[in-house]
Amino acid sequence: MLDRTSLLLYAVTDRAWTGALSLYEQVELALSGGVSCVQLREKQLSADDFIREAKCLLPLCHRYGAPLIINDSLSVALAAGADGVHVGQEDLSAAEVRKAAGSGFIIGTTAKTVLQAQAAEAGGADYLGVGAVFPSPTKKNAVRITHAQLKEICASVSIPAVAIGGITLENMTQLAGSGAAGFAVVSAVFGAADIRASAQSLRAQAAQLI
Repeated sequence: MLDRTSLLLYAVTDRAWTGALSLYEQVELALSGGVSCVQLREKQLSADDFIREAKCLLPLCHRYGAPLIINDSLSVALAAGADGVHVGQEDLSAAEVRKAAGSGFIIGTTAKTVLQAQAAEAGGADYLGVGAVFPSPTKKNAVRITHAQLKEICASVSIPAVAIGGITLENMTQLAGSGAAGFAVVSAVFGAADIRASAQSLRAQAAQLI
């Protein structure tokens, strides 16, 4: 079951930012700084390696009280025992995931319109990812969502929505009053010189805006 407060500072991993530190070390620093939910996103790993990585990160996330969500792959999420999966509009629908995974499994769905948001809620989604709210360095072709559209989508459903896409400490305040339950970040945490300190600052600002 999803705790709405888990969405406050939602970190999405990106192996492009790993260097001196391993992904595990980066995630641990982010969690210790206040990240409340982790989405493991791996586009290049094999299914077996993806599962192994998820199984490694799951107890770490739980030690900090944060759910581990798997990006796109329901099969990886189920095999790893992860808390949930996040699916895009091109992936399985929320209804298909719910049928396969059952109750208690967290389902996040990307929504860029009110109709998509309402369909996701009707299908059993627990939360929405709405964006890109700003130009995103990780998804350069992502369709932009205006503040007005974000607010409209948030107001159209009863499940919580997370704003995503190019969010930084500097621009996060522009999302005040949108109705979002949290903020998803990638480079703002994992691309920072001090991951823990960046997460602390983002968490403090997010809490003021919700």
